[in-house]
Amino acid sequence: MPAVQNFDVVVVGGGHNGLVAAAYLARAGRSVCVLEKNDVLGGAAVSAYAFEGMDARLSRYSYLVSLLPRTIIDELGLDLELIRRRYSSYTPEPGSDRGLLIDNHDPAATRASFSALGAEHDADAFKGLTADLARVAAAVWPTMTGPLPTESEVRRMLGDDALWTELFEHPLGRTLRARFENDLVRGVVATDGLIGTFASLDDPSLQQNICFLYHVIGGGTGDWDVPVGGMGAVTGELERVAREAGVEFRTGAEVVSVSPTGAVAYRSTADEGGDHVEVRGGYVLANVAPTVLDHLMAAGPNDEPEPTAEPEGAQTKVNLLLRRLPHLRDTSVSPEAAFGGTFHINELESQLEQAVRDAEAGRIPSPVPAEIYCHSLTDPSILAPELQDQGAQTLTVFALHTPHRLGASRDELQAAVLASLNSVLAEPIEPLLLTDAAGRPCIETKTTADLERALGLPGGHIFHGPLSWPFLPDDAPRSTAAERWGVATRHARILLCGAGTRRGGGVSGLGGHSAAMAVLDDTA
Repeated sequence: MPAVQNFDVVVVGGGHNGLVAAAYLARAGRSVCVLEKNDVLGGAAVSAYAFEGMDARLSRYSYLVSLLPRTIIDELGLDLELIRRRYSSYTPEPGSDRGLLIDNHDPAATRASFSALGAEHDADAFKGLTADLARVAAAVWPTMTGPLPTESEVRRMLGDDALWTELFEHPLGRTLRARFENDLVRGVVATDGLIGTFASLDDPSLQQNICFLYHVIGGGTGDWDVPVGGMGAVTGELERVAREAGVEFRTGAEVVSVSPTGAVAYRSTADEGGDHVEVRGGYVLANVAPTVLDHLMAAGPNDEPEPTAEPEGAQTKVNLLLRRLPHLRDTSVSPEAAFGGTFHINELESQLEQAVRDAEAGRIPSPVPAEIYCHSLTDPSILAPELQDQGAQTLTVFALHTPHRLGASRDELQAAVLASLNSVLAEPIEPLLLTDAAGRPCIETKTTADLERALGLPGGHIFHGPLSWPFLPDDAPRSTAAERWGVATRHARILLCGAGTRRGGGVSGLGGHSAAMAVLDDTA
């Protein structure tokens, strides 16, 4: 067995948060080793040539950027271009030839679209909520790259007890019904609380409220931007700066156990029958789900698994490569405008709630609520020039409320997603699909089972588990740096650094940043 190599920090998992943590710590002079099971780094934030012989580089799992702070981009020197989309969203009204277009550059056109839908009152209510959320973002966002504030501190920063009660204490469904009359408008707002979160809008756990908060505070504006070059450009830059700082990367390295003493054992995925290799870290940063860390800790000596519930993801992702955008039933809106922002499919509030009930009863929702992003409209660089010249476009469909418990097959879920999409278009989507070098339609579907198998996400949960408020309860312990940064485990040398941290979830780098800051604070 080879000699044990020692590092100041060992990072388990080379997803984007692990790369952020590694880069910060190496630049601060620490010796860092990153262990990654897959042959490529980046985790869920990667780009890939998904279709054989087609020069289209798609963001395979994640797609937009909002929560990655400018602080991290600037401090690490990342060469990234993020493009703001003109259109916020388009939502066709199911069974009709009209819909709601929210144009960030034309308030008058947006108001006219509300009126055409018969939702004049809701135009003012939507404007009012947008203003209120801007105040929430202004209070919360600046805290995200510092030690965690307490609940009372954030409440004082907001300075509006009524708004605090409405958004942080009452279920989101109550807020939507109090502010809006129209079912479709309620649904447009509601989806920010349900991306990656399986919950009723009235769930007393308030998981939908927490998810909603993260979706509306990014950058202090809540805007979701398109990364030029795809999500792989983000993690590619993180890998570059980490390597330049001296981080040692070991890919194809499947971690099998973590010890409270900082010993990490792994095996080569290319030689499963070979000996385990051990490295040691003064700190171990776990860029894996907390439940995965529990299992790794239990695999070592003198430890027992933490009794925690297994996470459950609830989304289906479908990537498509089309020869052109589909026609709409609503001829007053161009496909370029409709798909230029977020295209909502069957996401009325009533449909969202019915979908939860269907899934809880063990059925794939019919119709499946979903939303679409067209990366190539904003950033054509992900397509080869010949595909651009042909008018080809990518579509990413993110379907909600298809929880892991359903055990549905990839084919079943793909068929349900396409049926939902076709129900709001003027033509079926299937004939618009390009074919790959083998003559197969250019469509790729990723289920929760796929995410669990490919990325090690338990239950396919993209947030590694339930989200947490980005602040601490007033009575929470804050005696250690790890507690103050929201990355603590029950072992002082083992810290979380992924989406399962206090401020984790989404492509933000906040989990990695918080873990790195905790180590630096602890060793200053």
